Amino acid sequence: MAKPTLPQGTRDFGPETVRKRNYILNIIRSVFELYGFQPLETPAMENLETLMGKYGEEGDKLIFKILNNGLDNPAKQQQAREDFESVLAGKNTRGITERALKYDLTIPFARYVAINHQQLAFPFKRYQIQPVWRADRPQKGRYREFYQCDADVVGSGAYLNEIEFICIYHQVFTRLGIAGYALKMNSRKILAALAEQLGDVGRLTDISVAIDKLDKIGLEKVKVELSDKGLTDNQIETISRYLSIEGTNEEQLFQLEALLAGSGQGAEGIATLRLILQKISLIEPDAAIQIDLTLARGLNYYTGIIFEAKAPASVKIGSIGGGGRYDDLTGLFGVPGIPGAGISFGVDRIYDVMEELNLFPGAVNISTQALFFNLGEEESNAAFACMQQLREKGVRCELFHEPQKFDKQFKYAEKKNIPYIIIIGKEELDQRNCKLKDLRNGNQQTLSWSELSGFDFV
Repeated sequence: MAKPTLPQGTRDFGPETVRKRNYILNIIRSVFELYGFQPLETPAMENLETLMGKYGEEGDKLIFKILNNGLDNPAKQQQAREDFESVLAGKNTRGITERALKYDLTIPFARYVAINHQQLAFPFKRYQIQPVWRADRPQKGRYREFYQCDADVVGSGAYLNEIEFICIYHQVFTRLGIAGYALKMNSRKILAALAEQLGDVGRLTDISVAIDKLDKIGLEKVKVELSDKGLTDNQIETISRYLSIEGTNEEQLFQLEALLAGSGQGAEGIATLRLILQKISLIEPDAAIQIDLTLARGLNYYTGIIFEAKAPASVKIGSIGGGGRYDDLTGLFGVPGIPGAGISFGVDRIYDVMEELNLFPGAVNISTQALFFNLGEEESNAAFACMQQLREKGVRCELFHEPQKFDKQFKYAEKKNIPYIIIIGKEELDQRNCKLKDLRNGNQQTLSWSELSGFDFV
């Protein structure tokens, strides 16, 4: 029999890993709820037509499509063969696939809003913590199945939302102990203005997708890609001047005003960036917000401010979150005029950052707080009664499953990282007390059963 394996780009999560992930998720969830966001879940799969065409050409290639069932039906086999030929020719056909695993949480959310908009109270604030799937090339920090944590607001065009998103990022990363993170900010309006300067507004997607790869492939290869897309040398030189802008936030904005002079979209984008920077300097001055004109976020649906959260420079992981404004996303589903904005946390990458920087608290590895030794039927009956009293008070505890030598029960506690053991033998049974030992420091004490129920298991 072949050795069992996992699909490439997926992982199993053991108890220790799940506890650490839950530590991250609980902090993110608690901050989301502090800001008034409500939980929402959508199915793992969506109709293919819901997803296709929403993420740009590059994103569409990474959507996991699900084969229809019933393709082995003899009556359908000839049609199935013809449909497969269409797929091999690069076309989608409902005869082969009608559904796909969701690529992100934003488009399914927009679909949900489009279906339910008449029942929702706007602005509608939701958060969502679920897995998504991408047919990407697996590498460090990049998986084919991973969790996203999104917070979105729809039905509001106020820039209060972007300001709160910056605060949310700052509070989450501060609570997780991730010092030295960087939060990058740009505006798709500025990129649209750049396309105007090139004399070809239809080039916005090509420009955004190419610029979005700058960190990965470098400026020269970005120029090659732009050339392959049909941009002229003069147009590529204008983009190079744009990408060479640097300095403080205000210095970058000043240079942008010169480069994009005369563009209404450019002026609007610059004014919005200035407004947000001014507000944040008063509300959350410690937030590490930086203008980054190389930030493009290649997804088609962004229309305004865009964000990307970066891991500390000492950790070679890159983006750990991102998002932005999308003012007509529900229009893709026939419900126009509902503005929105949202952000996402990359939980898997945040986990890797915290592992590398040793940021998880020691207590996160503790599942069971106390182990009762099993020393016989009568003794275990008394231990079980004490254990139930502790459980009523919220103490996580367990009784070893059968009478065994002390050594074996000690080793079980050590392997599970259980800090306390409790021993009730014949002598303790007669005296209605127990021995309580802290395995972390070796301290041992004798407590009555009533005293045990009041002990602080920290």
